[in-house]
Amino acid sequence: MPNPTSTTLDEEVREKVQDRKAYVGVIQRLSKASVDKHWEAYADIPWDDPDFKVDPDDPRWILPSIDRLGATEWYRGQPEHIQAQIGLWRVATMMKIGLQFENLLKRGLLAYAYKLPNNSPEFRYVLHETTEECHHAMMFQEFVNRTGMPIKGMPRSLDILAQVAPHIPRISTELFFVFVLGGEDPIDYFQRQTIKAGQVKHPLQDKILRIHIAEEARHISFARHYLKHRVPRINPVRRKALGVMSPLILGLMARIMLAPPGTMVRHFGIPKDVIREAYGKNDAWNGEMKNCVAKVRDLAAEIGMVDGFSRRLWQAVGLWDEPQKKARKTGKATK
Repeated sequence: MPNPTSTTLDEEVREKVQDRKAYVGVIQRLSKASVDKHWEAYADIPWDDPDFKVDPDDPRWILPSIDRLGATEWYRGQPEHIQAQIGLWRVATMMKIGLQFENLLKRGLLAYAYKLPNNSPEFRYVLHETTEECHHAMMFQEFVNRTGMPIKGMPRSLDILAQVAPHIPRISTELFFVFVLGGEDPIDYFQRQTIKAGQVKHPLQDKILRIHIAEEARHISFARHYLKHRVPRINPVRRKALGVMSPLILGLMARIMLAPPGTMVRHFGIPKDVIREAYGKNDAWNGEMKNCVAKVRDLAAEIGMVDGFSRRLWQAVGLWDEPQKKARKTGKATK
């Protein structure tokens, strides 16, 4: 079976899409990669392996210091089994919200594919992505089920609002793929940081994250290339509107994906001052927010979605940072 970490987003996003031929070439390579490297939820994860058992008191679930809540003194002062339960609840919640987001994503992708013409290269890739997202949802839900915890996912008020998302492609496919990146980039950033830091201790979590990272690299790559190809060609008024909506969407999505839900806070009696310490107005949390959307923000600037007004919106939601230009030969970022 292929190594889930062998597909890297950075390799794919460097493709050039100045013309239609190059853009189509990228989509065809992504489609081929989906055939060559893919995973199935119930074939490639050994759910019945004794070491993959989900025990809420297992110390392998204790949150690492890279997690904002895990770094607080309050959390570190809890009994080990409580730390483990909070850690497992946090992991399971991110998976539950992830599968709910991917449910919206799949419906939106199918709405987009519904109107594509014959011989459209996007049609095949979108169906590949939808298939992969189905397997992600199955493995996420199976994980949640095995925790035995009452994991809810999105808050009810947000869940109602989110039902609009699958209909966005009927209005603007560009806006829909901004929404896609708003949900995928923050969680991809957090998962990559956690894996890179060697902080994932439980083999089931490690297996799921590596599969998800590998396949999400293609999904993120397609959304980025679609926007790179389409946005510079749309009406300036539509492009300005897209630039206004993007920081608002990213500001909401990033916090949903990375901050703990109210149900978890209430269940474990986490003090409000601890939540403020971890997720309030502090440099560490603000930096995390900016970093987790950096690639989307830089893309928006690159393709003409940032002007004086939209920049102020990025600043207002706490996500603005000057775009980074990549030095292709050295790999070093420059301002």
